[in-house]
Amino acid sequence: MVSDDFRPLRGIRVVEMTHMIMGPSCGQILAYLGADVIKVEPPAGDKTRHLTGMGRGFFPSFNRGKRSITLDLKSEAGTSALDQLLATADIFVENFRDQSLAKMGFAPSALRGKYPNLIIASCKGFLHGPYQDRTAMDEVVQMMTGMAYMTGPTGRPLRIGSSANDIMGGVFGALAVLGALLERQESGEGRTIRIGLFENCLMLVMQHMVQFDLDGHEPAPMPEREFSWPVYDIFDTRDNRQIFVGAVTEGHWQILCKAISLEHLLEDNRLQTKMGQIEARNWTLPLFAEAIGKRDFPELIEIFEASGIPFSPINRPADMYQDPHVLRPGGLQLSHDAGGQVFRAPGLPIEVDGGIPHPVSLNVADVGDDTDTVLSELGLSPSEISAASGAADRNST
Repeated sequence: MVSDDFRPLRGIRVVEMTHMIMGPSCGQILAYLGADVIKVEPPAGDKTRHLTGMGRGFFPSFNRGKRSITLDLKSEAGTSALDQLLATADIFVENFRDQSLAKMGFAPSALRGKYPNLIIASCKGFLHGPYQDRTAMDEVVQMMTGMAYMTGPTGRPLRIGSSANDIMGGVFGALAVLGALLERQESGEGRTIRIGLFENCLMLVMQHMVQFDLDGHEPAPMPEREFSWPVYDIFDTRDNRQIFVGAVTEGHWQILCKAISLEHLLEDNRLQTKMGQIEARNWTLPLFAEAIGKRDFPELIEIFEASGIPFSPINRPADMYQDPHVLRPGGLQLSHDAGGQVFRAPGLPIEVDGGIPHPVSLNVADVGDDTDTVLSELGLSPSEISAASGAADRNST
């Protein structure tokens, strides 16, 4: 089920000048909430459009539902057009280097002076401090904060398997923008917001930092972690599948032992407390592995689902296109990329009145598709539009 009428940001204009993932994900969330998001690209288009390999999904994933215009910001006509566009905007989302933005005349302090009601969301590598001018990427901050250390085994730091920091940075940016919009209803004033990729990742490792600060114990990487539960592991089934199984409460322990014919463990004096069960993992886990290995995957799924035991098959992302929960109505939403190819992607992970929000459009605009429309609304003539967008230079070469 989809919700076509949840557009709380209807009438809000967002000018987005970003690339890669963090900034675009912020803009896309605002588009999902009904905002008119205008993506400003250079004349040749956002370079993220042309990534291949693991970067192939970046642009279509995080630029759905936006309008696209091209501006040549190296020209006076282009910067003038951006200035006029920002005068009509409620929100400006950018992820340029501070120095580059200032050089173009669009530093946040300058924009707030011109447009005091404008909300500026700057998606940066770091908040202000010693590192504020460093170049950051998802992998860089994962290495810096200890996230990569916690993910891989000792001596083999490993980035997590998605651009989670970039995406969460976009979420925090959108959250801060919504707060600023609420505040502006009373104050009439905008805000200058800065979102740090490094600080976002720092929040993700916060639990490990706090553990060390409270008890002086530095946690081991997740593959070697000290377990807090008797069973929290991956097992092989008889039909050569893998399954994750967890028993994290006393009730889970009893249910699991009974479900896979290990009732005798319930009578063992060494296993009458949770701590005893955890300390016995070295000899109980082989017993669980043997018992689970005698059953086929479908049988185990049926048992665990009926009994409330935490479990999961070990899936790949591509498997999600066959998952019955993902394929429920509204679970995947159809989009067209700039070349017209159809693809399916998840929407916002929320329900509103039982429905999943669905914006007016989820398609990916081609480079500059909306340049003429948007700039003509600002009062620019065809020749001025051509000069501002860089089309005049392209046509002369």
